[in-house]
Amino acid sequence: QVRLVESGGGLVQAGGSLRLSCAASGLTFSNYAIAWFRQAPGKSREFVAGISQSGVGTAYGATVKGRFTISRDNVKNTVYLQMNSLEPEDTAVYYCAAARNNLYSNINSAAYNYWGQGTQITVSS
Repeated sequence: QVRLVESGGGLVQAGGSLRLSCAASGLTFSNYAIAWFRQAPGKSREFVAGISQSGVGTAYGATVKGRFTISRDNVKNTVYLQMNSLEPEDTAVYYCAAARNNLYSNINSAAYNYWGQGTQITVSS
């Protein structure tokens, strides 16, 4: 059974930082590209960042580029999202997702095979 479990969410003030983790099990982790998406109330799911199977390739959504950094540890089967300079507009539920192909910059959520349950990030002004 494939599981993706996000952690590290919470409440932070604007300008602060958080690091999210996504721990995977039940799959050959290094065969999957991993992405982070987010969804705010009343909005559609938005691509945040993606990373290739090896970790060499990364991609970011325009609204987070320069502030967020995605990385992965294929020994620990974990992907991280370091979020700096957080803004109230970053408030959302953040999800990690895994794709069997290596299209780590795919912004289409339907392209991903497995999803975590999500973790809430709230940024106060």
